[in-house]
Amino acid sequence: MRTIALAPALLVLLACVAISGCGAPPQERFFTLASEPPHQRDSGASSAEFSIIVGPVTVPELVDRPQFVLRAAPGRVEIAEQARWAAPLKSEIPRVVADHLARLLDGARTATWSQRAAGAADYRVIIDVQRFETTPQEGATIQALWTVRAADDARALTGRSLAVEPAGAGYDELVAAHSRALARVSRDIAAAIAAARRAK
Repeated sequence: MRTIALAPALLVLLACVAISGCGAPPQERFFTLASEPPHQRDSGASSAEFSIIVGPVTVPELVDRPQFVLRAAPGRVEIAEQARWAAPLKSEIPRVVADHLARLLDGARTATWSQRAAGAADYRVIIDVQRFETTPQEGATIQALWTVRAADDARALTGRSLAVEPAGAGYDELVAAHSRALARVSRDIAAAIAAARRAK
């Protein structure tokens, strides 16, 4: 039986391929915030009674990046390079809030500021997210100041929401916790809009 001898150069090449395959970086994962879809109205139902535009939304500079920012300890954070938002938080948050408001407020037609940048609406919701914290094995925290401004009223309603939702260490759990926290913020905003409409 003949033994085939491999040239030294070929052996080096095969070794490099094996090493590079074993040392491949972890694959990036992309996440989006979730919202419940608005209620499906009957085809014979009347058109929307009023419109709402959500945005602009501001977020802390620390988390205004694609990567997840994880709070590791008081005064220390870690950047998770392999866990990323599929879209900027400044566009994800208004999308989710707009979806929630459409579901919570009967007769509302909602859109985000980017979708209706040049249009007018009966109500505009501006949100300043002051805390957007992701802490593995603890949960998600969202603290936001928001303003509801009616087109036919010079006054504005302002409010503050703080939502803390528990979660485990997994990224899916942490994203779900942030989604639940945004749902709570949306309920506060919806209550303010409903009160403003009743006061007319």
